[in-house]
Amino acid sequence: MEDSTTLDKAVIEIKDLYKSFGDLHVLCGVDLQLNKGENVVVLGRSGTGKSVLIKIIAGLLKQDRGSCIVLGEEVSTLNEKELRNLRLKIGFSFQNSALYDSMTVRENLEFPLVRNVANLTRADINEQVESVLDAVGLLQTINQVPSELSGGQRKRIGIARTLILKPEIMLYDEPTAGLDPITCLEINELINEVKEKYHTSSIIITHDLTCARATGDRIAMLLDGKFLKQGTFEEVFDTDEERIKSFYDYNFIQ
Repeated sequence: MEDSTTLDKAVIEIKDLYKSFGDLHVLCGVDLQLNKGENVVVLGRSGTGKSVLIKIIAGLLKQDRGSCIVLGEEVSTLNEKELRNLRLKIGFSFQNSALYDSMTVRENLEFPLVRNVANLTRADINEQVESVLDAVGLLQTINQVPSELSGGQRKRIGIARTLILKPEIMLYDEPTAGLDPITCLEINELINEVKEKYHTSSIIITHDLTCARATGDRIAMLLDGKFLKQGTFEEVFDTDEERIKSFYDYNFIQ
């Protein structure tokens, strides 16, 4: 876990954030801060607004009220060009990995480079692709297509494709969903390795307590549209609050 003395500034500041869809109130005045070099886990049941929160951070949705400042920019006020530039600094690891089925692993990783970085030589592209693949331990898959990979391998390749643009912030959407227990542990280890090697700051969205405990410097427990409690894993779950206790008991009984 990260020593607090290294966390010298906030890279994401969310204050009094509200978001509704018609009569459905999803976020009801949430506050959250992500410091540089930190992993924060947003923990909660399905349908509690976790994914809505990271979509607001990435500028895919706009809040109804409140502020969401990312790398010093209020996301909701940015124009399309400014938003594109901000997104280049944010890596988004999708739940389903979002790889292009018709492309090889190499082509999937080349795509964001060719699209977003000018004047790269073929040697530059090859070097960067091979570097991130090696970082996730899957250099041997470079010429395979997604259908030839396991779920855990696809998840790793998706993370590698995100890393290729060297983002400052990583957003992980349910990184262990649908994976077997051993692969879940490997993905948890990879998330921590990414933080150490690439010096990223990350928000990890999950309902998996094992993932939360393994990867989170801090936990923010989202229930009923608000953060019920924030702190270390031990601080959050050392409580008499029945909703938190029941979430813990159910998760580990499973």
